[in-house]
Amino acid sequence: MSINLAKRVLLIEAEALREMAQRLGDEFLRAIKILKACSGKVVITGLGKSGLVGQKISATFASTGTPSFFLHPAEGLHGDIGMLSRGDVILALSNSGETEELIKMIPYFKRLELPLLAMTGNLESTLAKSAEVVLDVSVKEEACPYNLVPTASTTAMLAMGDALALALLEEKGFKPEDFALLHPAGALGKKLLLKVSDLMHTGDEIPIVKPTTPMKEVILTMSSKMLGHTSVLDKGKLVGVISDGDLRRAMEKYPDIFKKKAKDIMTKNPKIISPDALAVDALSMMEKMKITSLLVCDDPEGKHLVGIIHLHDLLKAGVV
Repeated sequence: MSINLAKRVLLIEAEALREMAQRLGDEFLRAIKILKACSGKVVITGLGKSGLVGQKISATFASTGTPSFFLHPAEGLHGDIGMLSRGDVILALSNSGETEELIKMIPYFKRLELPLLAMTGNLESTLAKSAEVVLDVSVKEEACPYNLVPTASTTAMLAMGDALALALLEEKGFKPEDFALLHPAGALGKKLLLKVSDLMHTGDEIPIVKPTTPMKEVILTMSSKMLGHTSVLDKGKLVGVISDGDLRRAMEKYPDIFKKKAKDIMTKNPKIISPDALAVDALSMMEKMKITSLLVCDDPEGKHLVGIIHLHDLLKAGVV
């Protein structure tokens, strides 16, 4: 019984979104045009469940480059309306379009000459008739078995808010780098802001041997640096790499492994990455190539070694 009800809820809400998508047209484009031209902040307002949805929409606008805040209608009527200023745009949410506290604020919006966009399920409501643009978020029925609890209607509002925010994001040319700047402490910020140069090992931390280095010294170098491999440099230029895997395969192949030198078992043309590359790109390369580290070179030829980055560095920084 519970599973059947849950499926019914999801299907009703999915159908509501499908029908709303088919209704999108000129009103949506007009809303985007007004929002893009906004010189102040996008002020979202609504009461009850609509208000909760409005808070989320406001947060989405703010995180995608559109300054925004939420204004509670009741608090607005008791002084908070003073936060409004010319240049702002109002986005009012009310399924009925007759929310008393919201309707009472409309004269103040008009007095400040603030564009009013409405998101409502009642196109004949007071709110709809007062707005410059009306976004139709009406639904045939709520997902509630008794058609009472706001469910499909709030889902429709939330989805319409996402559609506005993301369409506006595209219109403004908002890039992933811009998004990262607004999320410096989060995982997304780390993925989009951190570069290889921020995490790589440099200087004495880089394991380095020469092509003529005996295998005993190669193993000691790899063990002391604890990065799972060592670079091989010839006259300051990168010519190869020796990984733990290379070492294991060489031990199986050569019974006299300690008579060999680095050049005998190294892998030529090692995988490299630029210090200016994003850390998340380094992670992608490691996953694709099934390796745990990359050598970092700052020249196009990949000969000038400046660092090494290990999977553990990415894990520790929260990039993964």
